Amino acid sequence: MSQPTREVQAHPLSLHLLYPVLRVISWLLFRRFGARFVRKGVGQVPRHGGLLIFPNHLSNCDALATQLASPRLIHFMARREIFDMPQYAWMLRWFRAFPVSQSSADLGAMKTALSLLKAGRVVCIYPEGQLSTDGELLPLFPGIAMLARKSGVPCICLGIRGTEDIMPSPMQEPRYQKTVIRCVWGEPRQFSSDASQEEVLAWVESELRRLSART
Repeated sequence: MSQPTREVQAHPLSLHLLYPVLRVISWLLFRRFGARFVRKGVGQVPRHGGLLIFPNHLSNCDALATQLASPRLIHFMARREIFDMPQYAWMLRWFRAFPVSQSSADLGAMKTALSLLKAGRVVCIYPEGQLSTDGELLPLFPGIAMLARKSGVPCICLGIRGTEDIMPSPMQEPRYQKTVIRCVWGEPRQFSSDASQEEVLAWVESELRRLSART
């Protein structure tokens, strides 16, 4: 039996109003822990319509880095267990994130993502599905190919480096570490409904390896 689609909600007005202040606070927070934040290629991010973001995943603070790098508010697909953590749950709900179960194929989460994309919103999915403990790219979640094909929206990859220095896996709290957090955007690409799963996954893997490489 398929799971029901979760209710799709827009970001609240309070978030839109406070977002410029939150960006400054986030930037200062990284500086507080010794990290200089750098984003590149932001001009390539589509400013309107549905958009799928695929970042690599190194740290529990990647979501903060991803949102800070983005010119648009994001709906994050996040592990269901994080919604049970009080220190994160309120922020996830405020940003209208939605949970996904990793123990099995979560059709409800995929339908929610598809509904958001068709409504013209931005959805971020970490395609590895878990943190990389050594910085190497992990096997990608095949479900991202289905979303890319069915939604027909532009997909864009984001290479992240440096978050693992201030909050290495599995740490839940940051530590002071002089580093540079780099978030590098690739070029968007749309896939037709007849694109193969292999084609989508190969493109995402290639982009993430290129964008997240240390230079």
